[in-house]
Amino acid sequence: MVIDFRLKAEVNTLSNAVLESKKAVVSEIKEKFENSTSAVIVEYRGLNVSEITNLRRQLHAENIEFKVYKNTMMRRAVEGTDFEGLNDALVGPNAVAFSDDAVAPSRVLATFAKKHKKLILKAGVVDGNVVDKDEIKELSALPNHDGMIAMLLGMFQSPVRSFAYAVSQVAEQRAESGEEVAAQPEATEEVAAEAVEETAQEPVEETTEEN
Repeated sequence: MVIDFRLKAEVNTLSNAVLESKKAVVSEIKEKFENSTSAVIVEYRGLNVSEITNLRRQLHAENIEFKVYKNTMMRRAVEGTDFEGLNDALVGPNAVAFSDDAVAPSRVLATFAKKHKKLILKAGVVDGNVVDKDEIKELSALPNHDGMIAMLLGMFQSPVRSFAYAVSQVAEQRAESGEEVAAQPEATEEVAAEAVEETAQEPVEETTEEN
């Protein structure tokens, strides 16, 4: 009787430890979905160790965390949250890529999936919204952070370049007609840029109407 009692106590202790461990995992998953800017679920069935290692390396280079959880744990984590729409994707051997970048996981995984057909894009979360595989593919076409900055700089610089081009065309026409040109054509873009910068720095005087 004493042995049975001790055995039951040990079993109960072990069961409680397992339960607490599961609760910790569920809490971890929930926090990752809530705190990550984006998360993408993929099925990796059929990928060999070398391919998975290569994928992990590419994700790590973009500061993307790649985690494997049991589907039951993930279902519990999203239950009663805005992420319950992920339940349909939680079938089969899945992994999740978490990132603070809204685009990086989609881009890296979609690019990898083009060469490794066994990697399947399933669903994800971007800025708190559940997205499907088609939306993930659309996101994958967007540039990374550095690419977006380059695009913005290009947009800001385009008016200056357009103005410089117009000035150069006028200068060429005047030169062809024999008129004296004040500035050399080679310097027109630099002059235009300086002009725009000076204009932006000039203080704006407030005017009031007199009755």
